[in-house]
Amino acid sequence: MTKKYQPVKLDDLAKELHVSKVTISKALRDHPDISPETKAKVKELAEKLEYTPNFMARSLSSRKSNTIGLVIPKVAHIFFASMIEAIYNIAFENNYEILLTVSQEKADREKKHIQSLLSMRVDGLLISITQETKDLAIFNKAQQLGVPMVFIDRVPQLPNVSSVTVDDRGGAFMAVDYAIKKGYTKIGHFGGFHHLNIGRNRYEGFLDAMKMHNIPINPNWVTEGGFSEEDGYNAFKKIYEQGSYPNYILAITYPVALGIYAAALELGLNVPEDVEVTCFGKYTFTKYIPSIFNFVDQPAKDIGTEGIKLMIDQINHHKKYKPKQIELKTDLIINADKAKKEILL
Repeated sequence: MTKKYQPVKLDDLAKELHVSKVTISKALRDHPDISPETKAKVKELAEKLEYTPNFMARSLSSRKSNTIGLVIPKVAHIFFASMIEAIYNIAFENNYEILLTVSQEKADREKKHIQSLLSMRVDGLLISITQETKDLAIFNKAQQLGVPMVFIDRVPQLPNVSSVTVDDRGGAFMAVDYAIKKGYTKIGHFGGFHHLNIGRNRYEGFLDAMKMHNIPINPNWVTEGGFSEEDGYNAFKKIYEQGSYPNYILAITYPVALGIYAAALELGLNVPEDVEVTCFGKYTFTKYIPSIFNFVDQPAKDIGTEGIKLMIDQINHHKKYKPKQIELKTDLIINADKAKKEILL
């Protein structure tokens, strides 16, 4: 009969070294009260006996778990992947574990993930909300429980919360202003849902540029929808079937731009020759593969870095902490002109 595995406990380490459990616990956490010699002995024994910390027990005893819950809409998306990588790096440097959950753009899954993370007694929640999120009750509950929250990129309309976003309105204005100065007048915007800050602000930036240059807006070329390839594909096909289409489109995300590209190809149109597309989100692989899209560059890694820094600061100064809102700059990267020249050649 196989002997049941018994995990090594703090008691076991304490008995082996003839010290208290408190000493063992502090040594493993590099507490300044413990001498370097004792820390070295404890860590050496812990490694030898394959001791694994019980984060749940630590949470119950110290009211701190050194874990942060991360709730993200997508992972199969380079924007969020870059953000997650930056978050993990800073968390690791500060002795925090990240518990990653993926809502898959579903509000009910987001709510369930947050409930689970709260039950695990995470020290804080780092959240980018879904495209469906309208009910804010779960976030209000977290606030009432005193759990620190920081929202990144997508932010609900809640008072007294910290956030890290980019200048979405300014970025959209920059993209449309560039197009108009280049001579485009048939301009469309495939946008996101207006109940989300990114959908609302990017739409406002589009309007700002069109109004400033007195360019008429064709309502048939302005859509409100999701962030996927399917959304871009369906929107462009629908507009084309109505008899006319824009020759410049500001897309809410890179996947939406890909959907536009797929639909255009199917209809016998070339991107960017017949339809020039600018989307939000810069992609690193364009260093190696020329892009046909212009990008409004969102610094994804910086969003993640600033978000996790705000979170750790809020955890460490919870009672005295005042919410902070950080807005990062965007930049416009033009690729379409080069792509057009290559098509002509």
